[in-house]
Amino acid sequence: MNFTKYICHRIPERSFFIKGHQFPVCARCTGFYAGLIVYLIFNCLYSHPYNLSMFFISMILMIPVAVDGVTQYFGSRESTNNLRFITGFIGGIGLIIFLKIIIRGFINVL
Repeated sequence: MNFTKYICHRIPERSFFIKGHQFPVCARCTGFYAGLIVYLIFNCLYSHPYNLSMFFISMILMIPVAVDGVTQYFGSRESTNNLRFITGFIGGIGLIIFLKIIIRGFINVL
């Protein structure tokens, strides 16, 4: 069963290929997952507080992927796979910081 169809659209023009084989997710999702993994490794080596400042940083990091996705969706311009990857990577870092803040907040409330 191919579960990747539930997590990404996998449009060939928006995906990377290696030796003729399409990645299981598009360029933007590849960037997101790479950003998540890189940040988690970084976080294991260097810890920092998850406070309001980090919350705002996480929001700022997610702006480029939102702008890239929205402007492409509404036809203002066509993005490239490299730009999709870069904005996805930055957004992935912002997303994991955001999720860690939210999860820690729920744990502290319980």
